[in-house]
Amino acid sequence: VHADLWLIQLISPRRIMVVLESVVSGHQYNAFRERLAEKLEIIRFDPYIQQESLYRERKKIRSA
Repeated sequence: VHADLWLIQLISPRRIMVVLESVVSGHQYNAFRERLAEKLEIIRFDPYIQQESLYRERKKIRSA
């Protein structure tokens, strides 16, 4: 199993670009994360509501 993960890491890029979307307003922005990491959930300023809001990863855009 560990050999398979090692092989995947060699073949594919380590980072991917993902879309983060505000739970409150739907505002979106792009971010990078490690391929094997958990999906992102962060608190960030939302310009639509002028307050901090929870952003959740919605989908993968591309490899980076």
